[in-house]
Amino acid sequence: MRKTIAAALALTLTVACGHKSTVDPALWAPADIPIQTPWAAEVSPANAHPEYPRPQMVREKWASLNGLWNYAVVPADADKPAEWDGQILVPFCIESSLSGVGQRVSADEALWYSTTFKVPSSWKKQRVMLHFEAVDWAAEVYVNDQLAGHHTGGYTAFSVDATPYLKKRGEQKLELRVVDGTNNGEQPCGKQVTKPNGIWYTPVTGIWQSVWMEPVHSAAVTSYLAVPDVDAGAVDVTVHADGAAESDQVEIWLREGGVGYSPEKPEGTATVAFASVAPGKTVRLTVADPKLWSPESPFLYELEIRLKQGKKVVDEVRGYTALRKTSEVVDSEGYKRLGLNNEPYFQYGPLDQGWWPDGLYTAPTDEALKFDLEKTKEFGFNMIRKHIKIEPARWYYWCDALGIVVWQDMPSIGGTRGGRWEMWKWASPEDDRQLTETAQGTYYKEWGEIIAQLRNHPCIVAWVPFNEAWSQFDTEKVVEFTRSCDPTRLINSASGGNSYPVGDIFDSHNYPNPEMKFTSGGLQIDVLGEYGGIGWPVEGHLWQTDKNWGYIEYQSGEDVLKQYTVYAGQLKDIIGKGVSAAVYTQTTDVEGEVNGLMTYDRKIVKMDAERLRAVNQDVIASMKK
Repeated sequence: MRKTIAAALALTLTVACGHKSTVDPALWAPADIPIQTPWAAEVSPANAHPEYPRPQMVREKWASLNGLWNYAVVPADADKPAEWDGQILVPFCIESSLSGVGQRVSADEALWYSTTFKVPSSWKKQRVMLHFEAVDWAAEVYVNDQLAGHHTGGYTAFSVDATPYLKKRGEQKLELRVVDGTNNGEQPCGKQVTKPNGIWYTPVTGIWQSVWMEPVHSAAVTSYLAVPDVDAGAVDVTVHADGAAESDQVEIWLREGGVGYSPEKPEGTATVAFASVAPGKTVRLTVADPKLWSPESPFLYELEIRLKQGKKVVDEVRGYTALRKTSEVVDSEGYKRLGLNNEPYFQYGPLDQGWWPDGLYTAPTDEALKFDLEKTKEFGFNMIRKHIKIEPARWYYWCDALGIVVWQDMPSIGGTRGGRWEMWKWASPEDDRQLTETAQGTYYKEWGEIIAQLRNHPCIVAWVPFNEAWSQFDTEKVVEFTRSCDPTRLINSASGGNSYPVGDIFDSHNYPNPEMKFTSGGLQIDVLGEYGGIGWPVEGHLWQTDKNWGYIEYQSGEDVLKQYTVYAGQLKDIIGKGVSAAVYTQTTDVEGEVNGLMTYDRKIVKMDAERLRAVNQDVIASMKK
């Protein structure tokens, strides 16, 4: 019986299926930290992120390689270590508590990993692909002491075909060598720095998302692109395959239902469109009675894709898409507005940085990952600005399924904060940073890979190449590049940074109150990309005992809510003058920042949730269409 996507996402294989830990699980324990989230107690070597990691291209056969690995930190110019320093819990970075290590790695050092795995007998005569969802920053992959692949970039997934390096039987050895310059001025790293302080946080080195493997045929689907056309009630689908012959065909089904938030959705879904096409060719799937995706109704269509050689199905993957349009629209008063499905749609949500006290970049569990999104919806928001970080694929899946629109930032290059950054006049090219050729090349490579990896997620409605002039360079060219990578979404060229009349969105930041000191004058869609930052250091839930800060600070949830409500009234005033979105700082406290809607450990919601929701819904409803 054909499984739905929701059921497939619930599939997990035990470690014994493919990964044999060479260390004793009893030796693992979280490293000491001041606070933990409630989910930290659920983490163990036996259940480290066991869920299926790639919701948009699901295959039934797979095996997780998460769990305890050996590790060692050596000088960067040294050979592979002869002995291991200890054990590390993958997929948590070495600096994190949940890794069991809690150790920093300098730019002059290399982090080595080692584990073993067995290839299930049912996978014979197939290629064995090793998948790494994210490794920060430069990784070399060795299989049975042979270099099998390498990758740079801390935020995108990569794969290695292990087949040529496998032994015929028995245990296979897998090793990684990782180096990470963090904020060296040459690579994107977001808020990571070697010396955390203020708004800059603990570095993340090495594996920080799931590692897994799967068998594939010599001809196999590598990716697909599903581009919705709301005006035509259709989806254009292009399937890419490796090893396919000219005579091969791809069959594509678009089905209604079977995808969504609950893994207990009933099986059995209705086909609404079907097509057969050659790999690499685009085909249009037209829907007779289209259901549009929005935060109020996050309807997803299931995709089933089969690669056929003659009558034989050699590969089958399942994914999903949605009918959703993001565009500029003009309201009844003549203001340019953010549009969703051809209607003005006020977008309001928190700045979401995605940090965790116990996992740093990595949520302790999938339930924890989903928790922040559920709270965002509960608080009455409809949008998130994902701030200079890329999340695991499952985060975007939950946004798709729960219904949250996302502005996706590019992680900034470290060590390059600056530029002119005046938010009250248009910038000139000389105001941008002058990055090295290496840094520029790295930026373009990683930003292009990020867009390609995330393009299929309907939740993403805007790309944000730069934040506050941090590493901002060649703005007009970067906007052109972004548009060439994805012409279907809006571009917010520099959120709160050097402003140019390029892209679609003019974005101003102001703390603490919501104010636009400068607008585009009707050239672009005006938004308030950051404001707020109301702080409350909740005793017993702090990352550090001193040097905690917010833009303004109170000592009770009631006082925070009162001030938040005052700002909401001011926000409604500027919405009436043409502002089309607002981003409140921020979802949770992060290390020394105490201006979250929740504490860093997620144990305290700082304002009454029902009253907060009422305030937020009133703000959203205030924009006239």
